[in-house]
Amino acid sequence: MKKITQVSPSPAQPLEGIQNVKHFLAVASGKGGVGKTSVAVNLALALKQQGFHVGLLDADVYGPSIPTMLDLHYQPDASQEMMRPAEKFGIKVMSIGFLIDESQPVIWRGPMVTKAIRQFLGKVSWGELDYLVIDLPPGTGDVSITIAKSLPGADILMVTTPQAVAVADVRRAVSMFRKIGKRVLGIVENMSYFCCEHSDDKIEIFGKGGGEALSRELSLPLLGALPIDIALRKCGDKGVPLMVESPDCDTAQIFTDIAHKLVTSFVGSGEK
Repeated sequence: MKKITQVSPSPAQPLEGIQNVKHFLAVASGKGGVGKTSVAVNLALALKQQGFHVGLLDADVYGPSIPTMLDLHYQPDASQEMMRPAEKFGIKVMSIGFLIDESQPVIWRGPMVTKAIRQFLGKVSWGELDYLVIDLPPGTGDVSITIAKSLPGADILMVTTPQAVAVADVRRAVSMFRKIGKRVLGIVENMSYFCCEHSDDKIEIFGKGGGEALSRELSLPLLGALPIDIALRKCGDKGVPLMVESPDCDTAQIFTDIAHKLVTSFVGSGEK
């Protein structure tokens, strides 16, 4: 494993690498397995396709999968004062997966995780970005709290599936983010339904209405409902995301619509 420079976890320390980033969008989920990373990757690309300068930070330190989803093999020079991010499909990318052997587990406790994340925020030359999309690990642990506290202007997008267990975990995560002063922009319901090629009927494998009910309960907009799309899975597996492979397909259009709504949320907040 490459050595990661130790960075003070104090939120008061200036984070040089992100000084020219306008907006921070942290994609979160209450539990794993809801497709959060697929949403983060394709939303970053949807924002890029709308003409924005976009970065993508894989902050899921225990399960970094963005290098696989982008078929990206990169070894940044961690000895440099400022590391350069990789670039793929027009977006800048950094992941803990670039710094470790992909066959080895990351066995880090909270303080080391905090130092690594603050290095990815402060010691990577992100340059001028309109949006830095951050793929958080599932749940409400050290990494999510560290990023939220390090970025006073970071906003949160929650990803869920319709099933009750996922919705319950999102409810807890939203409560945590709100307690530490974060704005939650809305909810994306993933795996909402499946359309068989032999029928126009929507098969609701994981139940129905969980995201909509949570939206009403928490007074948050439901920004979009994504289907179980085999193409989305295949594209992620081969390292060419759906927004690149098939930008005009129905699922890609849903990502585009969600991205439009997120941009409107940032503009509506009065931010530059």
